[in-house]
Amino acid sequence: MLLLRTFVWGLLALSTLDAVQAADVPGAPAAPRVFRYTNPITRDAALSLRDHCIIKVGPQWFCTGTSNPVWTGPNPGVRLLVSDDLIHWRHHSWLIDASTLPADCPYNGRFWAPEIHQIKGRFWMTVNSGKVTAEDPKGMSTHSVWLFVADAVTGPYKLVKGPLTPQYNNDATLFEDDDGRTYLYTSGNGLWQAEIDLETGNLAAPIEKFLDKKQPGWPEWMIGGIEGPFVIKREGTYFMFFSTWTRGYEVGLLQSKSPLGPWALVSPEPIFGTRKKGYRPELAAEGGYSHLNFTDTEDPYCETGHNALFEGPGGQLWSSCHYMMDPKRPHPYSPELLDWEKSPQLGIEPVTYRDGRFYIQKATWTEQAVKY
Repeated sequence: MLLLRTFVWGLLALSTLDAVQAADVPGAPAAPRVFRYTNPITRDAALSLRDHCIIKVGPQWFCTGTSNPVWTGPNPGVRLLVSDDLIHWRHHSWLIDASTLPADCPYNGRFWAPEIHQIKGRFWMTVNSGKVTAEDPKGMSTHSVWLFVADAVTGPYKLVKGPLTPQYNNDATLFEDDDGRTYLYTSGNGLWQAEIDLETGNLAAPIEKFLDKKQPGWPEWMIGGIEGPFVIKREGTYFMFFSTWTRGYEVGLLQSKSPLGPWALVSPEPIFGTRKKGYRPELAAEGGYSHLNFTDTEDPYCETGHNALFEGPGGQLWSSCHYMMDPKRPHPYSPELLDWEKSPQLGIEPVTYRDGRFYIQKATWTEQAVKY
């Protein structure tokens, strides 16, 4: 059974960029090309990351994210993966190698959810970390946002400033508006925002918490926690994707006519993600939301969240995030996990915009074919 399942997964992983051959007729329009993929994209414990953030530079895609171990033990730093086709990924380098940092480095903690954004011809990297001490071995009491810059996506990166905020903040992201002004968004027991001067790392005003996980009048699927903001603008409206782990791992969507809000939900329900009642029940009990009633999604995952957007094949918009296999997944999925299935892997799905809002294709696990 295990050999058969391994063979099937191997067949599904043989995804690549295909071209549909056009009819050999002079002057005939070019036929659409097809991108084929099967999630999870990476199937290698050695390439495992959480919170994937992809950026396309030239003909290649580069990806960073949270390296393992995530919760315990020393975190190795900020890793960069590279791919020539968005399917086959390999290790490129360590943008921050924790083993080379001096003992008094103020950002030698967890290195959670780094992101890279190309703005004004340079590459700006946000890193979320703190100072490890004997009393605080994870550096969580000083965990905040650090800003780095480089002239190439592969570095070397130079520290601009940090910490950018005086309190716990995490999952930082950057957004450049049409007028060239740039904004910083983060999580931290809610969602935060501020305008930022990238050259100095200075905030135009103190960072503002604009949404709490238990915001009065907002839906209960947020109350476990909200994080991972990512902002994009379309037709004069600002859209913020964010994640919540209340019912598994899902993605919600906010909209505003200003980069600093006020923000409102686009949909009363998450627009993407997986829901599993039996996933992390201890967090539900501790957080006071074990009473929530919902239906599990029909997929083999327990987490599909903390997304970011990137340019995919043909210039189309795609979403990336980590996909975690559910150890309690039902038939017809085998309950026996392979080694790579025990760690978070890269998942991608196409994003569409219609009727004034964004949609993400639901999490998939069989081969998909997308024309472009």
